[in-house]
Amino acid sequence: MSTPPGLDGAVHVVGTGLVGASVGLALTSAGADVVLHDASPTVAAVAADLGAGHLPREGDPAPGLVVVAAPPDVTADLVVAALRSHPDAVVTDVASTKARVVADVRARAGADAARYVGGHPMAGRERHGPMAARADLFVGRPWVLTPQPDTVATATAAVRELVSRLGASLVELGPEEHDEAVALVSHLPQVAASLVAARLVGAPERAVALAGQGLRDVTRIAASDPVLWAQILASNAAPLASHLRLLRDDLDAAVAALETVAGTAAPGHPPDGVPGPLGALAGLVADGNAGRAMVPGKHGAAPTLYATVPVLVPDRPGSLAALVGAVGEIGVNVEDLRIEHSPGRQVGVAEVSVVPAARDGLVAALRERGWSVPD
Repeated sequence: MSTPPGLDGAVHVVGTGLVGASVGLALTSAGADVVLHDASPTVAAVAADLGAGHLPREGDPAPGLVVVAAPPDVTADLVVAALRSHPDAVVTDVASTKARVVADVRARAGADAARYVGGHPMAGRERHGPMAARADLFVGRPWVLTPQPDTVATATAAVRELVSRLGASLVELGPEEHDEAVALVSHLPQVAASLVAARLVGAPERAVALAGQGLRDVTRIAASDPVLWAQILASNAAPLASHLRLLRDDLDAAVAALETVAGTAAPGHPPDGVPGPLGALAGLVADGNAGRAMVPGKHGAAPTLYATVPVLVPDRPGSLAALVGAVGEIGVNVEDLRIEHSPGRQVGVAEVSVVPAARDGLVAALRERGWSVPD
């Protein structure tokens, strides 16, 4: 077998939805020759019009790398087809589960499987399709690779280079280890967000109108593609079910504590040796604090505690840009930014996160410039 050319040749992207089109946008902006394929000619044409690459044409060179960016239920089929069609190419994929795909490819592709490197970029949006694609989608985000002991070294090197060119952070895991991890940090949050959002269906409008930023934060990813996520969840069924059972146990404990407070608990609850209901509820929130503190901070660094400066911002064009510009002129870096809109008023509260040492000076300087900064 000849040495796979990797990124030295053309790159074929198979599947031009959010992730595939984003890969194409990033590579074409770096000067790569990207050829786009999709089961839907219209979707591929839209991605091409957006600059993610070009449609197949006569005389295209053989690919050095094929990136399969398709739903998980067809990923293995497309990887095997690419390995057979392009005997000198490296093939990778972006499926969000790996154990089943890797096993299927290895069982069906024979020796050609040595040119396959499983991959999964931990990046996405609640929107989907090529219109949602961004060239910077992967910048600073983890990208997991799952090379096997018999994977050709040059194939692994080519996909590592792809990850580097896209600005992602390389992580290498075994397929099963990967699936267990994403069940906890990606698939479980999706189910939880969808379940919370589903409770709103049929709720009185007056109740939903009271929603604040907390509900928006919790349910943001509930806007995800139902069909795609059904495939993702089913493809990682066992690890996800295990985590959901543990979450169910926690929910049962919370329900028991609340029923005890409400006086509706069965006799004998809580059992001897179990914290009282208020202790149980406080413990639930405290455990959440501890878990939240483990989530990586900016650029994947250790979590950092920032100070928040609330600023009233009129809801009109240019207001937010003016605020960010003012903070920059003052010489303070914006570590994070979020906006909560005020119900019934054409104003919002921009919460500017900064390092704690900069907070007091920023508040004073913004007020001097006429910005309304509540105490």
